[in-house]
Amino acid sequence: MTPLVAAAVLLAAIGHASWNALAHHLRDQLVSFTLISGGGALLGAALACFATLPAAAAWPWLLLSAAVHLAYMALLMRSFALGDFGQVYPIARGTAPLVVTALAAVFVHEVPDGRQLAGVAVASAGLVGLALWGVRRAGRRPEWGALLAAGATGLAIAVYSVVDGVGVRASGTPLGYIAWLMLLQGVAIPAYTLYRRRGALAAQLRPHLRLGLLGAALSITAYALVLWAQTRAPLAPIAALRESSIIVGAAIGAVFFKERFGTPRIAAAGLMVLGIGLMLHVV
Repeated sequence: MTPLVAAAVLLAAIGHASWNALAHHLRDQLVSFTLISGGGALLGAALACFATLPAAAAWPWLLLSAAVHLAYMALLMRSFALGDFGQVYPIARGTAPLVVTALAAVFVHEVPDGRQLAGVAVASAGLVGLALWGVRRAGRRPEWGALLAAGATGLAIAVYSVVDGVGVRASGTPLGYIAWLMLLQGVAIPAYTLYRRRGALAAQLRPHLRLGLLGAALSITAYALVLWAQTRAPLAPIAALRESSIIVGAAIGAVFFKERFGTPRIAAAGLMVLGIGLMLHVV
């Protein structure tokens, strides 16, 4: 993984944490994800007009990824509805890299070396453990529904990460792949919301339009950077490095949602730095 690829993934992590925070901020999760998904579909359609059409070999992966992304969105909405941002976001993101490592080794034959594997394990297991420990130390009763939804979200993230890693490499055009992915996955949630809310939908969307479209722009930019990186480096280290968004998410939770940062988050930051160093072979 070159410094340029690492920088792109770290920038994607900032964008990802930011759009998740915007989605959590809008308490009506269906309205929130309708704006983000619908905005992503519009941006995808615009990009598709200028980008090269993905190769035929990429389309089965595109369709599978769109389906998994929809499951991911539904699980993420459920997680945000049940738990605090600072609780569910680290668990959802932290469980993904270990699963990606296993799936990439089995299906893509990308077996990390010992140092990279140690980095993935440190970054993932440490962050998940600290997220759960932080809830316990705060004296709160664990919200098992939120934890299960967040864990299932992490599994969905792992699956679409591997699917898209294979698909974008087969596509021959990262920009075309992200454009069509956003277009395919972005129409389902707005269509469902339109069916459920009918005549009231426009009035419910209007107050949140700017934040929702900002979230859509952050989402598509962040994932486009990840897809580009997946054409330049192995999937497992990218998945683990991308989860530095957990630290960004913790900071956002502390500053904007008044959630306690505390020792667990500081320890998580240290573990993430150690894990990144191991993955990049600098420690």
